Amino acid sequence: MMYYEDLELNQSKISEQTHEVTAEEIKAFAGQWDPMPFHLDEEVASLSPMGGLFASSLHTVAIGTKLGHTMIDEDIAILAGLGWDELRFPKPVMVGDVLRCKSEIVDKRVSNSKPDRGIVVTQMTVTNQNEEVIATYKFTNMVFRRPE
Repeated sequence: MMYYEDLELNQSKISEQTHEVTAEEIKAFAGQWDPMPFHLDEEVASLSPMGGLFASSLHTVAIGTKLGHTMIDEDIAILAGLGWDELRFPKPVMVGDVLRCKSEIVDKRVSNSKPDRGIVVTQMTVTNQNEEVIATYKFTNMVFRRPE
């Protein structure tokens, strides 16, 4: 088990696993969670500024989350997720894109009110096969400190 003390500031990892996005996946996700026409219909999407079918931003975050979990070598003593910040999508995820994630711990501190736990902020960057950044976001977790 990894605790707050095991998570080092500026520690970074890149996912070994990747995820190739398909038209069928984009349509299925959008049909259930974000049914905008340009995520569901290739003809409508071809008339959009993207020029083709592209993934919902929610879908992009879901893929980033899944890839993020593949980078965890051992369980982390996470108590709770506290929030997401600075969520940005500089480029769309298009059919055929192959996504990869990078995580970096950018801030950490011991909780002021509960000294048995700490707060850890992680910066996630999702890139495509051309190393273009398609999403960035920070998430904050509460993590148990190592028991004495």
